[in-house]
Amino acid sequence: MTLPLPNPAREARSFTPAWRNRLSMLTLSLLLSGCMLGPDYERPVLETPAQFKQMDGWTLAKPADEQARGQWWQLYNDPELNALVERLNVSNQNLAASEAQFRQARTLVRGARAALLPTLSGSAGTTRGSQASGSSIASSSGVTRSYDLSLNAAWELDIWGKLRRSLESNRASFEASAADLAAVKLSLQAELVQNYLQLRVLDDQQRLLDATVAAYARSLKLTENQYNAGIVPRSDVSQALTQLKSTQAQAIDLKWQRAQLEHALAVLIGVPPSELSIVAREQLPELPVIPLAVPSQLLERRPDVAAAERRVMAANANIGVAEAAWFPDLSLSASGGYRGSSFANWIDLPNRVWSLGPQLALTLFDGGARQAERERSEAAYDQTVAQYRQAVLDSFREVEDALVQLRVLEEEAAVQQEALEAARESLRLIENQYSAGTVDFNSVVSVQATALNNERNTLSLLGTRLTTSVQLIAALGGGWQSEGLSELPNEAPAP
Repeated sequence: MTLPLPNPAREARSFTPAWRNRLSMLTLSLLLSGCMLGPDYERPVLETPAQFKQMDGWTLAKPADEQARGQWWQLYNDPELNALVERLNVSNQNLAASEAQFRQARTLVRGARAALLPTLSGSAGTTRGSQASGSSIASSSGVTRSYDLSLNAAWELDIWGKLRRSLESNRASFEASAADLAAVKLSLQAELVQNYLQLRVLDDQQRLLDATVAAYARSLKLTENQYNAGIVPRSDVSQALTQLKSTQAQAIDLKWQRAQLEHALAVLIGVPPSELSIVAREQLPELPVIPLAVPSQLLERRPDVAAAERRVMAANANIGVAEAAWFPDLSLSASGGYRGSSFANWIDLPNRVWSLGPQLALTLFDGGARQAERERSEAAYDQTVAQYRQAVLDSFREVEDALVQLRVLEEEAAVQQEALEAARESLRLIENQYSAGTVDFNSVVSVQATALNNERNTLSLLGTRLTTSVQLIAALGGGWQSEGLSELPNEAPAP
């Protein structure tokens, strides 16, 4: 079969002025659709320091909040902690609620994108009604029946960018929701790690107090034997018993503290407290080594700062939506179908109906409602800018706080270790002197109490350093691994 060749002359004659007018209107509409009212987004200007006050060598870099943060909790080299965090990532209910909110924001983006496309709808139905007796189409009983079948299409041309600005706002809100989800996840992870580290420090304090109770029991036995032999007075036995019972009370007090931390861990991983039991062990998690220069872009990966910046973007787009309300909306609509009074010949050519045409709508008077909405949108934008700047300032403060606390705690730990060694040596000497009968028991009790306080202070200081390291990691946005950051995937999938 041979296809006919196109005839330019015939096609030129068939291109009537009406078709040229329609084509001109469509072309003009497409050109106008490239216009978008409202300001284009620009990141708010911030005054930031060249480096952190508490650590030399840190400089600011381009934000990279979309980069993966890695399994930062593995820095503590504790397999049981790793397993708990993985369970939190799957089963925590606050995290599940935030993830559901994130999915809601994603659907809003899809809805805003759908508004840019034409809509197509269809209908079919039958109706009965009565007409005046003089009607030529009325039946003998005065009741008529009508059958309708139609297909309708409508398309709002986004001439002024209202729909695209709305899509831009919803997309920015979606990205803010993704950052909120990451912030909640990081916060919950940090809370779990801190609770776990505190629990392990309590385990070490429990072992210390148990060992001290055993030592004091032996001291009480020795004092009782000396009293029975007439070497020491009865007051020495009373002091030894008082010291033993006081230390036993301290050891018992730790049990409820540990139980509460265990209950908190159970809730964080999404199980009732009765279903989680963490066995005590002797090894403490390792204190991570802080690098001399942490890559500064990790600070700007903080999800809360990213969420605040995305909300500025959404508020900026809403200004364009408010400005577009001052201009007319242009819609194209078309419909076609069949309408008849008899079901037998309902879908027949004589019963065909159709309509086609544009519609221009403009609000002429609204009592200042549009102006008020525009001013509200501008004020909302100013609010989000201030909140974004405050979030950045807070992030710098939190990093500085954690850095100075770790630095001071490190110095304090060195001094505390010297005090602990001196207390142990003093205890060894005073016990030898008491055995030789050169000092009374009051001196022994005083030195023993000092030694125990130094032991507990050393452990408490270690626990504070561990939890502060978690706070620093969270303040940095989660982890400080710097290798291969550019190859890591985005944690917030596109809608």
